[in-house]
Amino acid sequence: MLPVPGRPPGRPPYRRPRALVLVLLCLLLAGCGSGSPAGTGTGTGAPSASVEPAERDVRRAVAAWSAAPPAALAAIPLEGWSYEVTTVRVDGVRAFVRAELRYRLTGYDAAPAGSAREMELAHEGGSWAVTADRPAPGALPQLWDQGPVSVARGAHALVLGGAGQDSASLSAIAAEADEAVPAASAAWPRPWAGRVVVLVPGSLDAMAALLGRPAEEYRGLGAVTTGRTGAGPAPADRVVVNPEGYGQLTAEGRQVILTHETTHVATRAATTSRTPLWLSEGFADWAAYRDSDRTPAEVAPSLARAVRRGDLPGDLPGAAAFAFGGDADALARAYEGSWLACRLIARRWGEAALVSLYERAGRDSLPTAVQDALGTDPGGLTRAWKEDLAREFR
Repeated sequence: MLPVPGRPPGRPPYRRPRALVLVLLCLLLAGCGSGSPAGTGTGTGAPSASVEPAERDVRRAVAAWSAAPPAALAAIPLEGWSYEVTTVRVDGVRAFVRAELRYRLTGYDAAPAGSAREMELAHEGGSWAVTADRPAPGALPQLWDQGPVSVARGAHALVLGGAGQDSASLSAIAAEADEAVPAASAAWPRPWAGRVVVLVPGSLDAMAALLGRPAEEYRGLGAVTTGRTGAGPAPADRVVVNPEGYGQLTAEGRQVILTHETTHVATRAATTSRTPLWLSEGFADWAAYRDSDRTPAEVAPSLARAVRRGDLPGDLPGAAAFAFGGDADALARAYEGSWLACRLIARRWGEAALVSLYERAGRDSLPTAVQDALGTDPGGLTRAWKEDLAREFR
């Protein structure tokens, strides 16, 4: 939980569910499509001679139709655009095709992003023509499936806005992302792309549709991040903005949110299932507040209140503490405590030690990572953290 600077009294805190804020094991925005069965994909190549004539003609029609992105997407910097047909069903003068769309955002995607698609074709005038292209059943939509897409560019950011987003708002987000990228790089001095793609759907409901979850789960969020954890090419790391929640933030709050999410993108390759949630979320918050002059009591009000009433946490936040849909104040304390743990590590052992701990925790056991990076054990770290909480909030 990252308390939002300047949040009006009484407004619910902005939650960051672990399942969506850090990274998803499946590429949410890519539609989670499976690969093509052997021998079924044709791309733009010629169909096999064993394919029935009608199916062959359908495949050729799809290949011709998908040779380049639609004119409506001309403003989006796309490359490698292709549809790989996986199945074809011909029913008289209609045909139904399943295919995998592959593309890259030029200068941003290190590997192709993907999307499972379903197309309809009609046979008219002696030839087949594509009449519909939509997400395959069970697949998630692309932003352009929801209507026209606008584009704003920054020095380090590409912002894609959904239907109804105005150019001024998108340009402002691009400028904010341009500040978030160097801030994330300063906190994470390791190689990463140094650029970010931000999606701004037209509404909260549109955001929920892109991510495949109920809209209510995102109502209190400013933004979420999607992608895959672990090393290797990252085809589709995206920061997805909640246009309702983000629009209610102060300028400082927007910057904190974008820096937090951009830090998740920066640290993606070092983040694995081994990485404790308190470390991944706490590090992102530490990066976001690294140059802030706000006091711990201002950044962590929920935890400050708890400690002052004698409710000192017994341990660093566990995975269950980051579950969304429950007690918002408890979730806030989990995020705040995680930030304060990373802040303590950076101050006592040094920023380089915090970065080393993050790297090691993604590949080693936590006791080994803590010992190697900090020269102590998890118990010693926890005691130091609790002492720091008691001192800060006495």
